[in-house]
Amino acid sequence: MKKIDAHAHIGQFGSWAGVEGTPDVLLSFMDEYEIEKTVLCAKDHNGNEGVLEAWRQHPDRFWPLVYVNPTEGAEECRRKIERYVDQEGFKGIKMNPLRHAFVADDEMVDPVMEEAEKRGIPVFIHSGHPPYSLPWSIALLAERFPKVKVVMIHMGHGHGVYIDAAIKMAKRHPNIYLEMSGMPMGVKIKQAYEEVGADRIMFGTDFPFHHPSVEIQKVLTCGLPEAAQEDVFYNNVKKLFGNM
Repeated sequence: MKKIDAHAHIGQFGSWAGVEGTPDVLLSFMDEYEIEKTVLCAKDHNGNEGVLEAWRQHPDRFWPLVYVNPTEGAEECRRKIERYVDQEGFKGIKMNPLRHAFVADDEMVDPVMEEAEKRGIPVFIHSGHPPYSLPWSIALLAERFPKVKVVMIHMGHGHGVYIDAAIKMAKRHPNIYLEMSGMPMGVKIKQAYEEVGADRIMFGTDFPFHHPSVEIQKVLTCGLPEAAQEDVFYNNVKKLFGNM
């Protein structure tokens, strides 16, 4: 079954990751597990050049995201977006409120969302950890920018309350999409598919933190029929990016 990985990183992660976060290791996993493309971002906002280099070397395997940090200020975020989206052709934006200690719906995030709205590109946001990246905060941000497609990475992550909140917020806001890497409850993939919509739940690995085989099995065993699994594995992220 064809797959597109909606969330992976490259960079040096030390003991946080079980494997080296290099493009070569990622590509070997992609080949082994029939992953056609990967939505790729850096370790953090300082690693965008590494993503650009990997994309230049393998333009048919990666869809790159520019990683921005709103605490650096609006002008620096705009500079990065202009550099990597406008000049280099990156496909979307990544933010991590937990890593950079800002609440997802803080007004400092608005300039990033405005730039995304102007360009019609999606924004990927890490979710699941208080006090910064809770699903409710991401939903408030999505509500302020209904024209921006917001991907809630990890769909609440490891806590059942936050996973349920991610599903509820996505049901409420049609511009919220869910990515499932690191979320341990396979049954919630089926629930999201049925309750949120067939086109708004996506497979991801969060490489190098999770093994592709584990993330794949969650989809295969969640109770969805094969046609629905194809949506989760492949069709939905392809639709998200359209003809990019």
